[in-house]
Amino acid sequence: MEIKHNAETMEWKNKIRSFADEYLIPWEIEAEMNNGIIPEKASKLMQGKAIELGLSKMDAPAELGGLDLPMVQQVAIWEELGRVTNALCWCFPEAQSWMFDACKANEYQINHYLRSLMDGTLRECYAITEGESGSYETVATSAKKCPGGYLINGEKWFVTTANLADFFFLQAKIDGEDSLFFVDINSDGVSMVDNPQFSHTFPSHHPTYRFENVFVADKDVIGDGNSGMDYSRSWFRHERLTIAARMLGAASRMIEEATEWASNRDIQDEKLIDKQAIQFYLADSVTELWASKLMVYEAAEAHDNDDDLKSLHAKCSMVKLYTTEMANRVADRCLQIWGGRGYRRDNAVERFFREVRVDRIWEGSSEIQRMVIARALKKRGLKGM
Repeated sequence: MEIKHNAETMEWKNKIRSFADEYLIPWEIEAEMNNGIIPEKASKLMQGKAIELGLSKMDAPAELGGLDLPMVQQVAIWEELGRVTNALCWCFPEAQSWMFDACKANEYQINHYLRSLMDGTLRECYAITEGESGSYETVATSAKKCPGGYLINGEKWFVTTANLADFFFLQAKIDGEDSLFFVDINSDGVSMVDNPQFSHTFPSHHPTYRFENVFVADKDVIGDGNSGMDYSRSWFRHERLTIAARMLGAASRMIEEATEWASNRDIQDEKLIDKQAIQFYLADSVTELWASKLMVYEAAEAHDNDDDLKSLHAKCSMVKLYTTEMANRVADRCLQIWGGRGYRRDNAVERFFREVRVDRIWEGSSEIQRMVIARALKKRGLKGM
């Protein structure tokens, strides 16, 4: 069951499927049984291959050495990477197009930060979420002007991949206006105050950071200093769409493996897949996956066609809402098909069962997505969406 892609997109899908099968999936159980840790040699090999494939610069502009891939092709890449558990597919930094728009003609920021993401010499993380705001786009962290720059004060929660990162994209307020900054993770006044364990077993952690009078030079202010929320929304659109793509890959692998298991499992002189209850589980899962694929790739095409930004924002919320809820239903059904074997941590469906749960929360919870969608309907009507 595949969308009819052009030759270039299929070439990417095939390359990334091979990359995932050869370099990533073989290390899943090792990561699972060792708190997300895999041998450094294997980790470097993963990142090196990802950089060689161009994954770190797939969304970067061609004039700066990026691949500038259409969003349809990026979604196809993330769909294949979504087949991998334990976040091993996050083995590379990613220079996204909105970053270049935000940095505009700032050669220092482009050369020091963004080119370093493209070649893999630096890793980024996003310090946006705060303890009180949750999924709401509300920021209390402040940036106060001082000679030569700003002093940052505040606290950021769930800073994904910070344990592997070199710098933050940090959101703070300048005189009440949302702004973004580059902040070196080793800056004076930056401290990790908590690094909780979560249900999933990832090499990437989600620590809490405190910023106490952290000096950030003027050269590290992103854009004009008062468009931080615009940049963050660009990041949210990108992340919501690629999360949705990963859900396609996760659901596909779960369905494939559950189907193979049920086809070979003997129960009462017949195959498990011949039991009507199992057929219904699989039929519902396949149907929802197909609907999700149509939604995700249509939204990606809308992005490539430069559709109205507000319409695109709503579409990205719809695809994240539907696909993350879909993947959770598929995980529940497929684990049930496996029975007791599905509850073992060395079974991919058990890991997916834990891992896809957070996709209904981060980058805007399902409830927030429903609010975004409903507001768009109220303001613009069904046709305007």
